[in-house]
Amino acid sequence: MVLGTVRPGEPFTVTILASNTSAEPDRWRFTVNSVVCGKPLDTAVMAYAAESVGASPTTPSPEPGKQFCVLTMQAVNAGKSMASWNADNTVSLNVGDTRYTQSQKDSAYASEYAQYWNSKGQVAPAFGINPGSRGPVHGVFQIPVGDEPTSLWVTSSTAIETIHGVEPGYVVQLP
Repeated sequence: MVLGTVRPGEPFTVTILASNTSAEPDRWRFTVNSVVCGKPLDTAVMAYAAESVGASPTTPSPEPGKQFCVLTMQAVNAGKSMASWNADNTVSLNVGDTRYTQSQKDSAYASEYAQYWNSKGQVAPAFGINPGSRGPVHGVFQIPVGDEPTSLWVTSSTAIETIHGVEPGYVVQLP
């Protein structure tokens, strides 16, 4: 079920419905800033990630025939208690009717973005933020070279798809 359709720059609010949450569900107000495809992952982020483990900076390559797409969005905790949120299994980048989600490796890259921005004083929702606080969210996806994403799906659940099918969410139409 589509809860609404927005464009980048237009905020939308999602109530996270899950059977394992307290009586008061988490609520998030999201604004998609951009989706950039076909460029390397941010060199400052990759350098910070390498430095944090004492390694030399590297530039990751996407899978053969694929390109990286980096989602940047702002999240505001619109709920009544501290909450955590990230793009793992909750956001898909779509090319027409084909849905791409973060692989485990892509999720690790997104976590490196969260750690980098946290070091700059912008706490990512992945680490938990209090009501009214905001932070950057990044998603890293790999889609075929030459493809252009047409939309994002942001679910109102803890997973895009469950045994009941695709969970309700918002469509973000990309230009």
